Amino acid sequence: MLPEEDLEKGNLRLLEVDNSVVLPEQTHIRVIITAADVLHCWGIPSVGVKLDACPGRLNQTSLFFKRQGTFYGQCSEICGVNHAFIPIVVVSESMDNYITWIQTRLEDSLFLLNF
Repeated sequence: MLPEEDLEKGNLRLLEVDNSVVLPEQTHIRVIITAADVLHCWGIPSVGVKLDACPGRLNQTSLFFKRQGTFYGQCSEICGVNHAFIPIVVVSESMDNYITWIQTRLEDSLFLLNF
C-alpha cells in the first residue's frame, strides 16, 4: 500500500499500491492463489471475483476483462492486525499495451541482473 505522503491527487487512500497486477483485456486468464502465512481472501467486487487464499493449498478461478480499466479490492478475510491494509489493484490493458509492459519489465530485470 502506498503511504499517505506518496499519494498524488486523484489517488485513493488505503487502496493504492506500488505494484499492481497488470492483465490483458479480451483474454481468458487463469488465476492460481495461495497464502504463505494465514487465510486471506482476494476480492475485487467490480470484477465479481472473491477467492480464498489458504496456506498450503492452491485455489483457482478464471477472469475475463471485457474493457480496460483499474479495479480495486481488498482482502476480505479477518487475517490479522493489518487486515484493513491489504489493498488489491488490477489494471486491465489492451494486448499491445500489455505486451509493451511485459517487455519493459523484462528489460528492467535483465538490466538489474547485469549489476
